[in-house]
Amino acid sequence: MKTLFPMLLLLMVLTSCGPLSLYYREGETVSRLQKETTQCQLKAVKEVPVANQIRQSPPTYWPGRTYCDGRGRCYRSPGWWQPGRVYTVDVNQGLRNTVEAQCMAQKGFRPVSLPPCKQNVKSRVPATRTTTLPPLNSASCFVKFDDGSFQIITPGQAG
Repeated sequence: MKTLFPMLLLLMVLTSCGPLSLYYREGETVSRLQKETTQCQLKAVKEVPVANQIRQSPPTYWPGRTYCDGRGRCYRSPGWWQPGRVYTVDVNQGLRNTVEAQCMAQKGFRPVSLPPCKQNVKSRVPATRTTTLPPLNSASCFVKFDDGSFQIITPGQAG
């Protein structure tokens, strides 16, 4: 549990430039959302544990080159093989994400993705962290704060 929070915080920082993806239920508190998300993530890890596999991409052959001097004598350098990249894949990640999403759906939450707010929207609303999930519409967007918290702005409504 102690390692889960720093990982979530890091994930939020890394995704600060793109859309905000979260589970949503109108009127729910952000603290309850975080608690339910953590419970579902733990359930998913318990039911579908990490199953890392080490894989390697195929090697690449680089053919030699032909070099010719001014007298017309040509030389060919030998070709060489570049080994494939070794990487790790968690083959259970997709299923674990599905189990987490089903758990959150059973609790009444649905996944949403909100775009970052444009400056002209941000400037019209005082910066206030969202503590209760507001109603959303097609113009809803978010502002991310340095501490990882966020503000959801729905133009025409307080947020």
